[in-house]
Amino acid sequence: MSPAIKVLFVCVANSARSLLAEALLRHTDPRFEAFSAGSEPSEVDLRTTQALEAVGVDATGLRSKSISEFQADRFDYVITLCDKSASECLPMPNAGEVIAWDFPDPVTSDDPGAFRHTLHDIHERIKLFVLVKTKHLEDL
Repeated sequence: MSPAIKVLFVCVANSARSLLAEALLRHTDPRFEAFSAGSEPSEVDLRTTQALEAVGVDATGLRSKSISEFQADRFDYVITLCDKSASECLPMPNAGEVIAWDFPDPVTSDDPGAFRHTLHDIHERIKLFVLVKTKHLEDL
């Protein structure tokens, strides 16, 4: 069995988007080892765990972390989830491929369905990411 594909999701506060992505990737495909961090970490927004639990995704152990915790770690992919984190994040010297996604921050939205919508949009992107990045594994 090949080693897990390591992915780090990064946004500014590590309170919603990157945590959603971390939990969703873990839930979607066991061939991936998912982590998340923020350039200015705060704390997990309660609505993040509520949105995950509402769709049956385990949110156990999610916590807001600083990107500095992962500076020495090697990742196959580092995925930023907002333009601000893409431009402000510290360079990750051990990143294989850096990918920039941009999702609106549900924490600052006035839309009562913002977390549900963000979760859905990130999940759709993750499913496509998994499909594309694992296609060559299946062909071997």
